[in-house]
Amino acid sequence: MKPHQPDYILIFIVFILVAFGLTILSSASVVLSQNIFGQNYYFLKHQLIYGLSLGLLFFFVCQKIHYKHWRKFAFPLILLSLFFLGLVFIPEIGYSYGKAKRWITLGSFSIQPFEFIKITYILYLSALLCKRGEVNKVLKESLIPLLIITSVIGLMVLFQPNMSALIIIAVIAFTLYFLAGAKISYLVGTASLVLVGLFALIKAVPYRMDRLTIFLHPELDPQGIGYQINQALLAIGSGGLFGLGLGAHGVQKWGYLPEPIGDSIFAITAEELGLIGAGILVILFVLLACRGLKIAKNAPNKFGCLVAGGITCWLFFQAFINITAISGLSPLTGMPLPFISYGGTALVVALAGAGILVNISKYTK
Repeated sequence: MKPHQPDYILIFIVFILVAFGLTILSSASVVLSQNIFGQNYYFLKHQLIYGLSLGLLFFFVCQKIHYKHWRKFAFPLILLSLFFLGLVFIPEIGYSYGKAKRWITLGSFSIQPFEFIKITYILYLSALLCKRGEVNKVLKESLIPLLIITSVIGLMVLFQPNMSALIIIAVIAFTLYFLAGAKISYLVGTASLVLVGLFALIKAVPYRMDRLTIFLHPELDPQGIGYQINQALLAIGSGGLFGLGLGAHGVQKWGYLPEPIGDSIFAITAEELGLIGAGILVILFVLLACRGLKIAKNAPNKFGCLVAGGITCWLFFQAFINITAISGLSPLTGMPLPFISYGGTALVVALAGAGILVNISKYTK
């Protein structure tokens, strides 16, 4: 098919999200930046240089590459991503923050390899599931390579540890099998087994169990394990309808709310911009999901459908999990908010995924 005009509404939504994220980050990071580096906008500058500039480059390159070419390189790309994921365990290269080993350092900047796994896993699984033949046969043939790759990823992220990574991988796999035509009974049975496994992993580690306990009883230990969620709810509640005002008016970023530029940034958004500002952000992610699913529905072939659906559901469900967790509607996971939370690698990969989605939109029926 000859390409036509891309989905300009999708492009507009993506760039509004990026601008929204940089605006919130400029306010949420100012205190932390001053305390650590002695300057107000260190994190914002870092996000602009290593996140936005590279992210825009990846976006424009990916939206130019015909999406069908990714099918040929899906397997080498997932292997390369696994190689980088393994580098976090090498002492001279891997970088730890707290007890987590999730970064590798290259010169003066760091990379979080799991972010690349998200997009390469979607490409690899889409390539597996779009093979010709009867649907059930294709699904069965894909199980063994899928289990091998997923098991390797699962072991690596468990040793980091990174429980939220397992959740997003499970969401991607479930979504792509659903779009590929798997029976609902099969998906429900598989999802039940995955939930049992996740609960066993939560039960095995005290701090994970603490998060589940505090979700069910947020009033317990407000100065201990319940501190983050209670401060987040305080921030969301104090924002009211219009917010306290962007900038110096926010309170929680002054050392009260943990991770104000990471997984807690939605609480800062609600505090400073109020229900209206937070609601606009939620609406933007819903619109992103609608445009992405429309592209998947009208994709010219199964591979395009699976890739578009996988990228859309990854971005939307990651945002959904982050927002519900920090609002006390689901247990805390430590999952960043796409396009909004601080993290250069995350922004680069999200924009690359958006670029692939835009390219698919050029070939929709």
